[in-house]
Amino acid sequence: MPVLECKGLTKRYGSVQALSNVDLTVEPGRIVGLLGPNGSGKTTFIKLANGLLTPSAGTLTVCGVQPGKESRAAVSYLPERTAIPTWMSAQQLLDFYGDFYQDFRRDAAEEMLEHLGIQPRQRIKQMSKGTREKVQLIMVMSRAAKLYLLDEPIGGVDPATRDYILSTIIGNYDPEASVIISTHLISDVEKVLDEVIFIDRGQVVLQSSVDEIREEKGMSVDALFREVFRC
Repeated sequence: MPVLECKGLTKRYGSVQALSNVDLTVEPGRIVGLLGPNGSGKTTFIKLANGLLTPSAGTLTVCGVQPGKESRAAVSYLPERTAIPTWMSAQQLLDFYGDFYQDFRRDAAEEMLEHLGIQPRQRIKQMSKGTREKVQLIMVMSRAAKLYLLDEPIGGVDPATRDYILSTIIGNYDPEASVIISTHLISDVEKVLDEVIFIDRGQVVLQSSVDEIREEKGMSVDALFREVFRC
């Protein structure tokens, strides 16, 4: 069964069409890049998959069910902006996630926090922006979810932090699960991707495996992206 499937998925905001008639399938065990320019519909798609928005038309299912209480138990979501309570300490955040999510792997989260040298009593608000982003990603990737939805996980951080975040994504997801990474920083994430979806003005213009792009087009995903989306 696909981890995510949508048919004719459309989302309008008044007269603005954010997504238009999107058909796509994401199979288990894939790391997929959702790639497109700013304003192409990436965040709208991720919010629909997470059940934060309702489609205007068409269908979207996660593990065979429409977004709702059942699907949310299978989805671990990293929003575009840091959304963890800044008044909490790292220890309180671990407790919070452990109480909230049955599939939270506390030992995995503690190991990664220790690797970063984050003290359990340190408050989130005392951390740098990059460290907060790492902590939030650790919490998201420490769930044993079926689908990880990561909206711009490397957007505002330095290259060393990007490498840490990408290795965290690779090292901490179940091979039967899938990861969708929305980003416009293609060259940074390309090395971890199995598959890419190019989206432009709310429509899917390409869905392909990374290997096929390299073999058939003879170019990197980043080079193809620049060619497809040349201004």
